[in-house]
Amino acid sequence: MAKQITLKKSLIGRKANQISTAQSLGLHKIGDVTVQPDNAQTEGKIKVISHLVEVTEV
Repeated sequence: MAKQITLKKSLIGRKANQISTAQSLGLHKIGDVTVQPDNAQTEGKIKVISHLVEVTEV
């Protein structure tokens, strides 16, 4: 299984760790979409920026 992650809110004015987490997932602009493996590392990253993204199972 994999997760499709879409950036729904802007990174402007966010904490540095949230910005770097989004960028490590490949999310830079609103509307960017990435597909990541469903593992513990990805779950942790999603938890940090859960209020900025939308996650769906692929």
